[in-house]
Amino acid sequence: MDKLDVITIGRSSVDLYGAQVGGRLEDMRSFNKYIGGSPTNIAVGTARLGLKSALITRVGDEHMGRYIREELASEGVDVSGVITDRERLSALVVLGIRDREQFPLIFYRENCADMALCEDDIDPEFIARARCITATGTHLSHPAVEAATLKAVHLARANGAKTALDIDYRPSMWGLVGHDGGESRFVAASEVTKKLQSTLNLFDLIVGTEEEFHIAGGTTDTIAAIRAVRALTKATLVCKRGPMGAAAFTGEIPDSLDKGLSGPGFAIEVFNVLGAGDGFMSGLLKGWLSGEAWAVSLKFANACGAFAVSRHGCAPAYPSWDELQYFFENGSEQFALRKDKKLEQVHWSTNRKGEWPQMRVFAFDHRKQLEDIAQEEGADPALVGRFKELCLEAALKVADNRAGYGILCDSRLGQEALFQSTDTNLWIGRPVELPGSRPLELEIGPDFGTALSEWPVNHVVKVLCFYHPDDEEGLRREQEETIVRLADAARANNLEFLLEIISSKAGPCDDDVSARIVRRFYEIGVYPDWWKLEPMKSDKAWENTCAAVSENDPWCRGILVLGLDAPQAHLRASFQAAAKCALVKGFAVGRTIFGETASAWFAGKLSDEGAVGQMADRFTKLCQVWDEARGRAKDKMEAAE
Repeated sequence: MDKLDVITIGRSSVDLYGAQVGGRLEDMRSFNKYIGGSPTNIAVGTARLGLKSALITRVGDEHMGRYIREELASEGVDVSGVITDRERLSALVVLGIRDREQFPLIFYRENCADMALCEDDIDPEFIARARCITATGTHLSHPAVEAATLKAVHLARANGAKTALDIDYRPSMWGLVGHDGGESRFVAASEVTKKLQSTLNLFDLIVGTEEEFHIAGGTTDTIAAIRAVRALTKATLVCKRGPMGAAAFTGEIPDSLDKGLSGPGFAIEVFNVLGAGDGFMSGLLKGWLSGEAWAVSLKFANACGAFAVSRHGCAPAYPSWDELQYFFENGSEQFALRKDKKLEQVHWSTNRKGEWPQMRVFAFDHRKQLEDIAQEEGADPALVGRFKELCLEAALKVADNRAGYGILCDSRLGQEALFQSTDTNLWIGRPVELPGSRPLELEIGPDFGTALSEWPVNHVVKVLCFYHPDDEEGLRREQEETIVRLADAARANNLEFLLEIISSKAGPCDDDVSARIVRRFYEIGVYPDWWKLEPMKSDKAWENTCAAVSENDPWCRGILVLGLDAPQAHLRASFQAAAKCALVKGFAVGRTIFGETASAWFAGKLSDEGAVGQMADRFTKLCQVWDEARGRAKDKMEAAE
């Protein structure tokens, strides 16, 4: 089995975060859903920074439990230690941002799954894979979870692994305040102090806020509290100081926190303190486990904490390693980091879910074309929806549950097909343009954000624009403004964005036209996750275009080649040119696959089964054409090397 850098143990919940900012929790109208709980957040935070992390916890055998497991896996967290509890529900937290000082939250944790963790859930072989075990103080609050936590820590120490404790003091979880006191961060309690102190000698690293050291040390005098902890352990002690950064102590405790080891801090707006400590811990573990000096480890920790306090949510706010390096190299002119568009673009593009190294997409998002075919064959246009269901069947038949396949399907005529595509392995894109419009108009109405708020998070916003860089200025700017608004709305709704450009129907094209188009959209702030472009006639055109994408967005998902109803022989030639470029991930083709089938089916000359078989055969052959083109291109590159 692969080695792990860190295993965290303890709380795992679903956080329902109030989307409205600046009001009472009572007045929140809608909520964003994230995974939460300190150990869960730390597992995600360290994974984003490049550590191999895992989590030991329990989740319910229900939708929220599956959500936690799937989100962790999508972040690269090993979920081997995530146990499904068939008797209890996953923990739930409802929370919000009232102002800079108040962050109301309610813990729904009565007999929840993660608090049922027990010694039997700790697998010695799993623990043996880890270089470090990180525990949190909350799981010392009840006998069963305490026993599980201590078993893991003792096993780790016996293996020679490192151990870390995030004190993570929440009075409500120790039964010291009522349900309305979830926001409370400190209540003095000798029984809690005694419990914590009985375990401090088991850890190599202990991290907490001043209030958390107060409970661990048994006094509200911070220096005296840290000294009391030092009397019980040789661990490195790290005291988090909010906007003042943090202080680390490897030996005797001086008479001031200012005399501790420190790293660079970052002056930023405090927007949301919830989850900031878990972000800090993630950065600290990255540095510590990578063998960095404490000044560097604290720099990582402070920066990760800064990202967390400047964004909405906990785990979603944490940076990737690339993002962290970008921040260190470029800084930010924005006091509120979440308003730095360049930084937010790096955050978005380096933390997207899923990998799509190759794409074979059956595009049946056509609306007017299929309605016209139905009318030409004397069929009821209402049958278009049923035909799209057959297209989906063909796509699923070819994909055979394998990764790297997708569909483009609209919701106006293809809603039932979209419903049926749920829980499949397909990549799903949905068009929003009014077919054939120039200047571009959208079917989803004038308020893009409201319309897109109803979309599932795994649906990609696709827009087709007939655009040429030499268009008359008024037309060009009108289309650009629409695309800028749409791209912003897609991002605000956490949806990926595919920009399809057809320029050949708007003006003459040479080897530079597509590259000029790409650069123009980046210039006005549009960063598509995907580009969908016409087949180009020369290698030079593809080289220019791919260079334009790479120099502006090194994290772009890639380019898909569209078909334009070309015969398969013509597509073969265009695929051979496109496949030479690594940034071109595949194709999105429609009428070449369904055109003849649609005419025969609407005319009543072809059964449902026959239509599915015919389209599946054409889709398969097109996939083979692409694979052959990519294979030849790869062979030539390897031979050249």
